Amino acid sequence: MSVEVANESGVPVDEVALVELAGFVLSRLRIHPQADLSLLLVDVEAMAALHEQWMDEPGPTDVMAFPMDELRPPKDGDEPEPGLLGDVVLCPAVAERQAVAARHSAEDELHLLATHGILHLLGYDHDAPAEEREMFALQDQLVREWRERRPAR
Repeated sequence: MSVEVANESGVPVDEVALVELAGFVLSRLRIHPQADLSLLLVDVEAMAALHEQWMDEPGPTDVMAFPMDELRPPKDGDEPEPGLLGDVVLCPAVAERQAVAARHSAEDELHLLATHGILHLLGYDHDAPAEEREMFALQDQLVREWRERRPAR
């Protein structure tokens, strides 16, 4: 599984943890081990530009996902398909603001957002209330499981 991180945000981030988290999420969802994922961390201005360009909404957002091959977690008994997952774009500055409101660390917020973006790449969405409950429950479960298995630092 290839997970690439490019930090263009100017904010120091634990890139190793993001790669480990992404690998865990993809493995747990049975995504093909040769699938490729890119995590890009950008500053507020770059995120605002992407948000306006692709979502036609002003201002920065926390996470955006750009799927490539529309890979999906395989059903039980099916084999995963190889391919390109796509790009998850994160904005650490927005994550920091949200972390304060959520009363957890900016690192915790980035972990939630990275997982959220990966789930979007895999076809999960939160437009309808039932979809939102499913996606956010899975997101929380995956991050919790990863934290429980992660060695203490």
